[in-house]
Amino acid sequence: MDRKRKWELGYGAVLLIFLSYTTSALEVPLDPKVLEGLPQPPTITLQSSKDYIFDPRENIVIHCEAKGKPHPSFSWTRNGTHFEVEKDSKVLMKPGSGTLVIDISGEKAEAYEGTYQCTARNEHGTAVSNNIVIRQSRSPLWSKERNEAVMVLVGVSLVLKCRPPAGLPPPVIFWMDNNFQRLSLDERVSQALNGDLYFSNVLSEDTSSNYICYARFPHTQTIQQKQPISVTVLENSPAGQRRPMFMTPVGSNSTKMVLKGETLELECIAEGLPTPEMSWQKEGGELPGNRMSFHSYNKTLKIVDVNDADGGDYRCTAANSLGSVHHTIKVTVKASPFWVSAPRNLILAPNETGILTCRVGGEPKPHIGWFINGVAIGHAPQDSRRKVEDDTVILSSVQSGSSAVYQCNASNEFGYLMANAFVNVLAEPPRVLTPPNRVYKVITNNLALLHCASFGSPIPTITWFKDSQTSIQNGDPYVIREDGTLEINMAQPLNSGKYTCIATNSFGIRENHVHLEVKEPTRILMQPEYKVVQRGMRAMFQCKVKHDPSLVPTMTWLKDNVELPGDERFVLDTESLTIKDVTNEDEGTYTCIQNTTLDHDSASAMLTVVEKPDPPTDLELSDQKEKSVQLTWISGDEHNSPTQRFLIQYEDLLHQPGVWINLTEVPGTSTTAQLNLSPYVYYAFRVSAQNRVGYSDPSQSSGQYRTTPAAPDVNPSDVQGLGTEPGNLVISWTPLTGFQSNGPGLRYRVEWRQKDVDQEWFSETVANVSQFVISGTPIFAPYEIKVQAQNDYGSAPDPEPTSGYSGEDLPLSAPDNVQVIIHNSTLAEVHWGPVPSSSVRGKLQGYKVYYRQERGRQDTEEEPGQQEQVLTFSGNQSEGRLPGLQPYSLYSLFIRVLNSKGEGPPSPNKTFETPEGVPGPPSFMNVVNPGLDTLTLEWGPPLNNNGRLAGYTLKYHPGNTTSEPGHAKVMTFLANETSIALGNLNSSTLYTFYLSAKTIKGSGPIITEEAFTVVDTRTQPTVDTGKGLTEPPHPTSPITQSPQPPFHKVRPIGPVFGTVNTSVSEDGAVISWEYFGHHKSVFVEYIVENSKDAWKKELVNGSHSYMIQGLKPGTSYRVRVVARDPADSTVHSTEEVLVTVPAVASRQVDIATQGWFIGLMCAIALLILVLLIVCFIKRNKGGKYPVKEKEDAHQDPEIQPMKEDDGTFGEYRSIESDTEDHKPLKGSRTPSNGTVRRDESDDSLVDYGEGGDGQFNEDGSFIGQYSGKKERDTHEGNESSEAPSPVNAMNSFV
Repeated sequence: MDRKRKWELGYGAVLLIFLSYTTSALEVPLDPKVLEGLPQPPTITLQSSKDYIFDPRENIVIHCEAKGKPHPSFSWTRNGTHFEVEKDSKVLMKPGSGTLVIDISGEKAEAYEGTYQCTARNEHGTAVSNNIVIRQSRSPLWSKERNEAVMVLVGVSLVLKCRPPAGLPPPVIFWMDNNFQRLSLDERVSQALNGDLYFSNVLSEDTSSNYICYARFPHTQTIQQKQPISVTVLENSPAGQRRPMFMTPVGSNSTKMVLKGETLELECIAEGLPTPEMSWQKEGGELPGNRMSFHSYNKTLKIVDVNDADGGDYRCTAANSLGSVHHTIKVTVKASPFWVSAPRNLILAPNETGILTCRVGGEPKPHIGWFINGVAIGHAPQDSRRKVEDDTVILSSVQSGSSAVYQCNASNEFGYLMANAFVNVLAEPPRVLTPPNRVYKVITNNLALLHCASFGSPIPTITWFKDSQTSIQNGDPYVIREDGTLEINMAQPLNSGKYTCIATNSFGIRENHVHLEVKEPTRILMQPEYKVVQRGMRAMFQCKVKHDPSLVPTMTWLKDNVELPGDERFVLDTESLTIKDVTNEDEGTYTCIQNTTLDHDSASAMLTVVEKPDPPTDLELSDQKEKSVQLTWISGDEHNSPTQRFLIQYEDLLHQPGVWINLTEVPGTSTTAQLNLSPYVYYAFRVSAQNRVGYSDPSQSSGQYRTTPAAPDVNPSDVQGLGTEPGNLVISWTPLTGFQSNGPGLRYRVEWRQKDVDQEWFSETVANVSQFVISGTPIFAPYEIKVQAQNDYGSAPDPEPTSGYSGEDLPLSAPDNVQVIIHNSTLAEVHWGPVPSSSVRGKLQGYKVYYRQERGRQDTEEEPGQQEQVLTFSGNQSEGRLPGLQPYSLYSLFIRVLNSKGEGPPSPNKTFETPEGVPGPPSFMNVVNPGLDTLTLEWGPPLNNNGRLAGYTLKYHPGNTTSEPGHAKVMTFLANETSIALGNLNSSTLYTFYLSAKTIKGSGPIITEEAFTVVDTRTQPTVDTGKGLTEPPHPTSPITQSPQPPFHKVRPIGPVFGTVNTSVSEDGAVISWEYFGHHKSVFVEYIVENSKDAWKKELVNGSHSYMIQGLKPGTSYRVRVVARDPADSTVHSTEEVLVTVPAVASRQVDIATQGWFIGLMCAIALLILVLLIVCFIKRNKGGKYPVKEKEDAHQDPEIQPMKEDDGTFGEYRSIESDTEDHKPLKGSRTPSNGTVRRDESDDSLVDYGEGGDGQFNEDGSFIGQYSGKKERDTHEGNESSEAPSPVNAMNSFV
């Protein structure tokens, strides 16, 4: 039977117009989940190829597998008749399968050749396989033949026929000799597609007796050999040259047919002398470049995967120097049947309509035949509901039990196609195949597909709901596909939630729930960057990523798209890759990939490893001339960094062996340099390459190149004439190097003559030295000098003369007419007359002014040890300034002229005086004997009065140097006064003093000092809540604060804190301290004893005591005082003191019965009586009118009323008390606490009063009074200066 057997159709079909009432059928894949439990007609799942060539040494295995419900049974036909497998003991059918295994051992394999077809059937239909043609592979021997020896003239063409035996499959042909060496093929010798061996023209070396054609049969892996052919090439009458002619194909035209999809091979072999060259072209078109290739030296054109466009005329051309010849091959493309649309399985519900289509292509057009259950449809029982229209079968209103398997067979002369498609008529309620509660996770802005795979017959209708409430319709952003899948094109976080799909048909309803979670995308925020790293250094790539928090990311690094090498130099961190000790092998593209279960992001960067270049090689010298040579070399490896330049060095083996000198540089793009050379040098060259990393190692040195000697090219440089002694001239120069000498016998010709004098040149030839001395010259005379280089081969060019001078001598004369002009107390200007140039006797360097302070003008004797000062004024000047003079002093000066040899004689002494200036600061200022309201200042005169001292100016005010000065007091003193006792000061107050000295020119620099008055220990200061004590306790000694510019004062040395005292009351703990520092931030810090809490801080700037309130009774506290300065990191602190707050005692006691209360009342009564007596006495003594009236009447400057700024009382005294011994300094006043001085009254109120109403103002001064009036606001004006009366005193106790 023909292996390309055609299946015939029972009748033709007409084109069917698809009617509007036709319903679509359910098409399902062969999915076990869908088909499980459902009846199904058979389906062929595996079968052998249509053409099966078997090896007779092995069993024949013909595959046939199928599935169905119930499982199908199998049978076979052979050559169109039933094959009774069970009756042949050599044939075995595998259980549950239709696969045949035929044991051909010991049998004639030819007996089992034929055409086989497998049939699989069950109660719902029959499926059939392709026709499988079984043939035995064959490798027959060559027929016995006797090959006659071939004799041929040189230059003629030759064909050696192979004629291999027809094997199955066809053999592979090749030519070898008897040593199994393949023949060499080239443009002249080629093997044709049919195996013949072609010689376009023979040569004498083609003579051989062992041209053997071999045939290899691939199935049996055997090789058959043809008898050797002997070829003898005769050289006695060689053939002449000739135009090409085709050996195959013959003629000018031929045809070729090829099937679509196969490979087209076109061949043209020509003979001629010289050997022709082959070329191809397609007439009216172009060759398909991507599918085309040339073989056998352009003699064969191969086109793979042929399509219809490859048909047409192909022309091959053979050409040599004598002409050309053409051959046209007409290619026709045919096609065996191929599928356009194969029929697909149908599952239909009763009364539905289905369509089977079988669309195929081919050339010529294939014939289509339909079969049902393996029987031609024309021979099957008639069915009115079935219509066949050519390639279409329409099944209308199908009924249960009408399931079947349909076969479509399409064939033409080149082959056939056959396909099975079953029609399964089912009545099934819906099934949702998607697993329930499946969670779909997608990335924002990506496509989300929520599946609702269903099955049912009829096809179920799918509807969707979101969150079990909202019905989803087709429209943005939702699309419901035909298969029920819900599509969200650009998923957003708001699309997350629960979705329900419902499948419905006429037999039932089924629902399923799925969930959608929309995640944030994974993004690389910082991508790795391109790196250029030198070998041996470190490279780091960063890769920072952002991802959805619910997703677990993994970072992967790749190098050139493969995993990183397992090398400890590669260090992976969370967001980086570090490569240590980079090598050349590390170069490449590095990619960081951030993966999650849903998405990934990646970024790449290249690592380029650079290194200094390899040294150049292969140095060669060419174009050799007397003073030039050309040097060429080959560049070394640049190591990824382009060469920027080449450095060429030379070694002078004659004069400086071992020393390499830079000669020239050339650009990195050049490998040739033309070198200019000097005579009489033994050159060796080497080259170094430079890139951005650095210079390479030098190359190997070139061969030695010697230049011939010549006269010098240059003369010595730096020629100078300079006398070193009076009467000589030293001519010096920089000698030529051996390299510059240009030849042996280097010497110098020295010439000289005096300038501006009519005389000849003197000359002297000296050896290779660097100077020549001429004696007996005039003093400092100008000379012209020349030094010329000479050697054994001649002289250098005549040099230009150089000027010089003979030796100098000391100047002869001194400047005259010296005058001094005084500008101010520290600056004078001196003038002089220049000396004659002839007396300088050398090059004038300038003038030296020597001056010294003889004494101060107030001094009667010269001060010993005054150092002489010198100022040099360069050049030919006649004036200069003398800065930095001492005021009010006597100076002397003289001037000398200066040349290179030394100084001339001095000018006559000149004296001058400087005027007065401002004095220096006082030498010291100390505060001594501090009192309650007094301080005594002592100071010393300035170290430098700078004139007649006129006196001193003293300013002082309360507060430190950083405080606002307010109304500072100013006092002046005579020059002989060096101390002052200040009275009427506020107690416990810091004062700042400023002192300067003055002359008639003004005041000098100021020095400053700070000091405290003594604390008043008889008065308990009041406590302002939250602010601490308002008056600082007085230290035991004056306190000197650190100086502030521009004051002249040395910073004190020692601790900034003194004694710390503590006292405890029911209201809190009072801390007082001595403070000597200048820090602006002072804190009281405290903490419960043995506590680990942080220290509590209270800022107490400007104070020396503080009450800590809110302490817990019965608790011990650690307390310290700390000073900090923002400008200084040093922290100063007192020693910690321990303060224990007593527990609160019970106060439920009747004080009226307490003894201390009775005693207190008695003391108060006695005090009142004493006060009445005192007030009465003072009233009588001072008159019977108010103090205010007395002040208004007399306006005595010694009587000062109370001021608004300090709230003090004016003082009224009798004449008897106003003696000089007790009068305060002018401008002073009584203490601000209202007390009188002890030397004026021994019974002051301070001695008796408890002062309950006493207050401290902001600067620490006491402003209380012992009147019975209520305290008023300071803005109310002056209080009455009325003297206290007994009534007022009594009111103070009410």
